[in-house]
Amino acid sequence: MPLALLALAIGAFGIGTTEFVIMGLLPQVGGDLGVSVPTAGFLVTGYALGVTIGAPIMTVLGTRISRKNMLMLLMGLFILGNLISAVAPVFAVMLIGRVVASLAHGAFFGIGSVVAAELVAPEKKAGAISMMFTGLTVANVVGVPLGTFVGQHAGWRVTFLIVAALGVLGLVGVAKLVPDVPKPAGVQLRHEVAAFKDTQVILAMAMTVLGFGGVFAATTYIAPMMTGVAGFAESSVTWLMVVFGLGMVTGNLVGGRFADRKLMPLLYTALGGLALVLLLFAFLASGKAASVVAIFLIGALGFATVPPLQKRVLDHAHGAPTLASAANIGAFNLGNALSAWLGGLVISAGLGYAAPNAVGAVLAAAALALAALSHRLERRRSRTATAPGPVAAPDQDAAPAAAGAVRS
Repeated sequence: MPLALLALAIGAFGIGTTEFVIMGLLPQVGGDLGVSVPTAGFLVTGYALGVTIGAPIMTVLGTRISRKNMLMLLMGLFILGNLISAVAPVFAVMLIGRVVASLAHGAFFGIGSVVAAELVAPEKKAGAISMMFTGLTVANVVGVPLGTFVGQHAGWRVTFLIVAALGVLGLVGVAKLVPDVPKPAGVQLRHEVAAFKDTQVILAMAMTVLGFGGVFAATTYIAPMMTGVAGFAESSVTWLMVVFGLGMVTGNLVGGRFADRKLMPLLYTALGGLALVLLLFAFLASGKAASVVAIFLIGALGFATVPPLQKRVLDHAHGAPTLASAANIGAFNLGNALSAWLGGLVISAGLGYAAPNAVGAVLAAAALALAALSHRLERRRSRTATAPGPVAAPDQDAAPAAAGAVRS
């Protein structure tokens, strides 16, 4: 794999760390800035919404410059946002810093996916995309636990300074290792927007929203679920998130390995397996061993869909994939926000902390249904394109004329 993929993975590692580390530091941040933990939770919501909105906006703003330069600008924006968060004197400034950092998230992964795919042969595209997303998944195994530990012992501001330093490392890596490949000639914004006319692009994004809605329906409420239902100690939540992160890494690597050759079978397996595990988890969350296995499988099955869905968007975007790719990253966070809201509804209705797992199972099953629909439409289009055209009927007037010509 090209070294440029390492630079993209480093940037992804920093972005993944800053996205998720805040969840373990909300009490410290809230206490220091004088707000309640629920109010501090807007730092999570604000980031997710910033990714969803910022992904297409930042991509559109970058249509006139090269992808390498845009990646460097996005890392600069990421560094700035984390520095603002690190020195924020009040909660409002901290929230601004989170939103600024989030604006880089979707566009970086969207543009980075396109760049990664262009760095390798066509049959290795999904593997290259998977390599970049490895940075995001490893962040949940290494970056988030370490960032939480540092924040709890040295102060949360130190954590965000370290994350900003990771952004500097990613910026230098992009500058030194990513080739400055020019954008395809003649591709303009209207071509990027036109990609959304393709039904397969829309279906892939819908699968992303629903599939990852299933994942985050379970993980958003994992702390109260594991302590209040399974009976784990609060200190165990950190290593349970490490288990989830290990599942993410495993699923992402498996997805990258098989998506280039068996994309649709992989999606069927991952989404079907995810729906089944979440359904069982709704009834087995009280068991500690079952919970550990389920948490790993949810991470693995959920992130096994990342390379194939991202590749599917790229394949169907008709030579102008950047905006669609970035919008699909926003779809991941839209699924996060949707599942958190739905999970909160069932908990508020008195159904218990394990109930969001059932919500996740329904969302994953809906994504599986969309995968079947997408595959069926694709095969129908393929049959239509390869079907032979109608055979022209013989010209009734020409035949007698030809015969007369022979006789004469």
